[in-house]
Amino acid sequence: MTPTLAQLRYLVAVADCRSITGAAASVFVAQSALSRAVQAMERDLGVELLARRGRGVDLTPEGARVVRLARTVLNAVEAIDDIGISHGKDSASVLTLVSTPTLALDLAADLIVAFTERHPNVDVRLQQHGSREALVEALNQGRSELALVDLPVDKELSTHFIQEREVVLISPAGSRLPDPVPFRVLDGLPMVLPTPGTGRRTEMEAMFSCLGVRPVPSLEVDERLAWVTGVTDGRGSLIWYRDVVLRAFGNRAEIRSFTPPLLRPVGIAHARRPLSRAARAFIAQAGHKAPVREPVR
Repeated sequence: MTPTLAQLRYLVAVADCRSITGAAASVFVAQSALSRAVQAMERDLGVELLARRGRGVDLTPEGARVVRLARTVLNAVEAIDDIGISHGKDSASVLTLVSTPTLALDLAADLIVAFTERHPNVDVRLQQHGSREALVEALNQGRSELALVDLPVDKELSTHFIQEREVVLISPAGSRLPDPVPFRVLDGLPMVLPTPGTGRRTEMEAMFSCLGVRPVPSLEVDERLAWVTGVTDGRGSLIWYRDVVLRAFGNRAEIRSFTPPLLRPVGIAHARRPLSRAARAFIAQAGHKAPVREPVR
């Protein structure tokens, strides 16, 4: 029998979440219903698509191939569904997106421009909040439908991976540091940091603890402009995204990768409830192409 669109969506969700429980939550169905649908597809095709391992699952070689084909089919269906938006079917559609100032500056703006060119009848409204906690609150309270955010976020939210961004060390000109820089160099290094108690500072403190290093706070501030001037004035080094740094600092500071490289995933998050047509189209256009991990043969 030919797999249904629902079965294909369920299998892709399992591939993205690497868990039956997470996949069921992301597509708003009961875990038992999703499991039965995938098992029925396996019986109809006569192959195993998933290799169960404890609480998680991996794709079999056949499963990886089916997922690749399923993404193509589902993308085509979404493109057909989007025709209604492009031709005025949802002429009064409004999509509210929230983001941190950093992501709004260099990623959200590009995504919104590309989306509105394709869907001119959707009014996209971008709001900015200074912390991921505020973004999550906006989603949970229904003040925004989508959030562009650093991952991971609250497990109660559904997330869609977009890309990985490199996190680098920015230091005052003339700093005598190795390039690339080992994480141990952060121990005792004067640094420009967010203020204590904020979400970003808490994340950094957790990272420093895992690495076994203790930087010395030389400036504690939450304003992005103050971060830049803190580095260029020689107050200390800063950890930030490479793509943002290149625009903010130019040649006024030294930029070094970490060894091993430090990468941070960025994605779109939303509450676990059905999305509007415009929101689904935005996620699709943002390039949610979760990688299919090929099993070792």
